[in-house]
Amino acid sequence: MIRWILIAVLAIGVIGTGFWGYQEHQEKNAVLIQAENTYQRAFHELTYRVDVLNDKIGSALAMNSKQRLSPQLVEIWRITSEALSDVGQLPLGLLPFNKTEEFLANIGDFTYRTAVRDLEKEPLSDQETRSLEKLYKQSGEIKDELRKVQHTALENNLRWMDVQLALANEGEQMDNTIIDGFKTVEKKVEGFAEGNGDGSTSNKTVRDHEFKFLTGESLSSEKALTKATKLLRVNGKDKLNITESGKGAEVPLYSISYRNENESGYLDLSQTGGHPLTLLVNRPVKQKQISLNEGMKKAEEYLKKNQFEDMTVFQSAQYDNIGAFSFLYSKDGVRYYSDALEVKVALDNGEILGLTAIDYFMNHNDRKLAEPEISADEAKEMVNPNVDIQEEYLAVIDNDLGEEVLTYEFLGTMGNETYRIFINANDGREERVEKLSGSEVNYARG
Repeated sequence: MIRWILIAVLAIGVIGTGFWGYQEHQEKNAVLIQAENTYQRAFHELTYRVDVLNDKIGSALAMNSKQRLSPQLVEIWRITSEALSDVGQLPLGLLPFNKTEEFLANIGDFTYRTAVRDLEKEPLSDQETRSLEKLYKQSGEIKDELRKVQHTALENNLRWMDVQLALANEGEQMDNTIIDGFKTVEKKVEGFAEGNGDGSTSNKTVRDHEFKFLTGESLSSEKALTKATKLLRVNGKDKLNITESGKGAEVPLYSISYRNENESGYLDLSQTGGHPLTLLVNRPVKQKQISLNEGMKKAEEYLKKNQFEDMTVFQSAQYDNIGAFSFLYSKDGVRYYSDALEVKVALDNGEILGLTAIDYFMNHNDRKLAEPEISADEAKEMVNPNVDIQEEYLAVIDNDLGEEVLTYEFLGTMGNETYRIFINANDGREERVEKLSGSEVNYARG
């Protein structure tokens, strides 16, 4: 009898130890996954921000209004600060990356010192313009190198935890693809002219903004799952996982996901009305079978099917056999940039792989616009004379104060670059200048 009791106690002990070990393993994996996600987010945000930084500097070069140039320089300053923050979150403590950090800090210092003075009384000097042109060229080179690293990391499914391990164990031979890419970035920056100044800290203006177009009755979790099976094209609600946003969320949501051997999907549905705010399907996309134009038609059909009315395409691009389409709400000949959404389409079979409609539901509403107080020809006079205007529209955009303003939108070229320029339709002020990306570069290393 005692022997059986001892055996039972030992068995319970073994089971308890196994459970404890399993639980500890799960907790360790959760920490590693969280760290990996943090590194992935910081790297992709760094790559994105350097991309935006290059565009913003290019836009500053095309500006003709001193009133618009100053806030643009402040925006560049803000982006460099955020990019520096992203660098600080990467596992690069053992890898010298100080030259790149110094370069970003110098951009911030130059743009801050220039933005805070009165550019009407003291405009950019020829030397400062040349400096801005040099920064534009140099930031473009860094952008390309980071995109190469990003392409390699995504193509080979590289993990940042392996980078951290490789940095901590220099004596061991490991796959250092990401490290080598960052060393290339650092070496390239070493050739750039050094400026003076310390890193900058900027304030990012945040304004409260409610979702204006979430209409309909409150959706139960059961109905949300039913709707999700159609949007995600999944057979059976039992294959879906659903979670509800916590208290204090900006908008109450159902987050619904699935994962199988070949693909995964994610969907955010508003609890009010069951509107799709974000949809993402991740699967291997095979060889291209339909054109980008056919993909656009698939996106238009999808939007109409899901009650997105009066949407017009204003931008399209192709990335790795995926068509990416940006749409604007358009009514009575006016384009509303606040009411924008994006759709991604697989060009192997026309399946919808992505939808981002947060801006649309946040801003869309019925508006009453006054007539423009100046003509299109008068607005053209406010555009940099070096820009060759190709197209023009009426458009509503948000200004720096978050207020919607009616503008004339001009699409034009200067040199080898294309710009979108917005002129206030009431007072002729230059509201915004954006440099458009050219043809997508193939960042695969040859």
